[in-house]
Amino acid sequence: MKTLLRLLIAAVPLVAAADEGMWTYDDFPSARVAQRYGLAPSPAWLDEARLSSARLAGGCSASFVSGDGLVMTNHHCAHECIEQLSTAKRDLVKDGFLARTLAEEPRCPGIEVDQLLAITDVTPRIRKATAGTEGARFTAALRAETAAIERACQTDPSLRCDVVTLYHGGVYGLYRYRRFQDVRLVFAPELAIAFFGGDPDNFTFPRYDLDVAFLRVYEGGTPARTEHHFRWSPAGARPGQLTFVSGNPGRTSRLLTVAQLRELRDFVVPDLLQRLSEERGLLTGFQLLGPEERRVSTARLFFVENGVKAWRGMLDALRDPGFFARKVKAEAALRARIAQAPARARRVLPAWDAIARAQARYEQIRKPYGWLESLPGGRARVGGDLFWLARHLLRAGEERAKPDGDRLDEYHEAALPALAQVVLADEPIDPELERVRLAFWLTKVREQLGADAPAVRRLLGRESPEELARRAVDGTRLRDLAVRRRLWDGGAAAIAASDDPMLALARASDADARAIREVYEDEVDAVEKRGQELIAETRFALYGRSIYPDATFTPRLSYGQVKGWRAGDADVPPFTTFAGAFERATGRAPFALPPTWLAAKDRLDLSTPLDLVTTNDIVGGNSGSPVFDQELRIVGLVFDGNLPSLGGDFAFDERVNRAVAVDSRAVIEALGKIYGATRLVDELRAGGVAAGAVR
Repeated sequence: MKTLLRLLIAAVPLVAAADEGMWTYDDFPSARVAQRYGLAPSPAWLDEARLSSARLAGGCSASFVSGDGLVMTNHHCAHECIEQLSTAKRDLVKDGFLARTLAEEPRCPGIEVDQLLAITDVTPRIRKATAGTEGARFTAALRAETAAIERACQTDPSLRCDVVTLYHGGVYGLYRYRRFQDVRLVFAPELAIAFFGGDPDNFTFPRYDLDVAFLRVYEGGTPARTEHHFRWSPAGARPGQLTFVSGNPGRTSRLLTVAQLRELRDFVVPDLLQRLSEERGLLTGFQLLGPEERRVSTARLFFVENGVKAWRGMLDALRDPGFFARKVKAEAALRARIAQAPARARRVLPAWDAIARAQARYEQIRKPYGWLESLPGGRARVGGDLFWLARHLLRAGEERAKPDGDRLDEYHEAALPALAQVVLADEPIDPELERVRLAFWLTKVREQLGADAPAVRRLLGRESPEELARRAVDGTRLRDLAVRRRLWDGGAAAIAASDDPMLALARASDADARAIREVYEDEVDAVEKRGQELIAETRFALYGRSIYPDATFTPRLSYGQVKGWRAGDADVPPFTTFAGAFERATGRAPFALPPTWLAAKDRLDLSTPLDLVTTNDIVGGNSGSPVFDQELRIVGLVFDGNLPSLGGDFAFDERVNRAVAVDSRAVIEALGKIYGATRLVDELRAGGVAAGAVR
């Protein structure tokens, strides 16, 4: 961690340097790449890379690797699908999966794969619609114009259209995707090798993981034709080679103000770490109840443990005095330069003060907003899957009755197909785990807001969290897909007529959750967007587009090279090998190789590279990103970063930040010699169906 703190002392300059940057495809610095590496990616090259890349709507990246819809991503990105397809008698997470024919490729419930088709700058439209507005009027105007733009774009159910906020309000882009909602599992190795080393090795290098999975997208019941796809490099990568990573980094905070970073450092991240740590303890105890409890909760525990380690590293970065001093200095320098032009200063400098006041307001509402609105309704799903489903069924019924421009963002017409894909996914939901997760959320709401808070009284009534959780989970019918479909199709009237206890619980908290969300959007989010808009415009005027926007889980392209680093007095080589995996194995979890690997040892070329590191700039969300060379050939698959990269949310240092990836040679070696996946190997090498091997 000392290395992490040392890198952050350098902080982030106003202009990106070296291999830094998660660049949008419509503003990629080709000239800078040419100056450093001698290659200037052309518009046609960038288009091919973009169209060969993909996004998993649940929070990961992916890529197309054949002309027949074959998609490559990480095992941990496909873990939820693998777990949902498992049963107590057939644990695909533990034992792995291989479809030897198309007919054996099972559909993954709830997964959507998106391919970015086009980016359009809609900033002028948004500016015109929101001109002269503040607070609630700004929120309403932005919501209405966003809905109108997305609705006009989405002319077909196979399209997905999102208005994306870049530079925290400095730029708005319309991202138009081709969506695939029929996604099937092709291959996944055993968890023991996909996550070899477990939590002790997480965010470290050397690593020895085969964290890969293959999916396939279908259209009309047959594999989709994907003309644009990466080819496979038989030679892999070499030290010093130029590499590109195309993915969807989830979130960075490199352009936030000092006031926003201070709020994260002092309040938001410590509370988040406490919540994750408590949930980790809860899930760890749940897993001790038996093998079935372990099976159904492994994916959730992985999500939580990964979050604990990542956020702990980020908090260490924020608490480093050197880093924060540099942030303060950089912000002061920018404000001083703005002050040199009095007219610009009068217009822009108040933005920092407004953002600081918004942080003070956020601190007043942070706990009710987080525990009533954002945590149970967002990706974290604190409270469990059943409560999450109940809230969205309830709100979808109410919001769909409104004009599109008046709805909450996630219920715009353009957003509904993706939401319906998840709400109506035919996936197993374990009631015992749901009772534990729901009781945890109810307990924390009471603890954080206070037992006498009106919202808590309306939520709990006279029941204890455990009693209410048991009654809601045991009595709900939302585990039944047919019931959810009737409620979704029936809308507000069907929801109102239902006596389902989980829907009743969602209804009991909804008014309070909506009210605090409105306060947040009008008094915090709108102020931040307005302030950041002015700051971003000024940065553009002073420095041009030499800086990249913070990550927003939208497609980005980074460049770098295969390169180790120096840790203390030792050099860390850029590659590990199969031999290293066998040397590291102890026969005990989390360092136990699966039986398939032990049986195949004599067939393997143990000198084959297994994992590698590059200087490409990545963060969470880049999991599943392809690593490819200048010929658009796959040389690796990103699955992690090293310990210094944990500060990547706030800063990047090429000296020590590394992306960790599975080597392309390892994938072929393992598929062919360990798993006998000749159909898949042939398809990868051929770039599509090989001599009828698939069809």
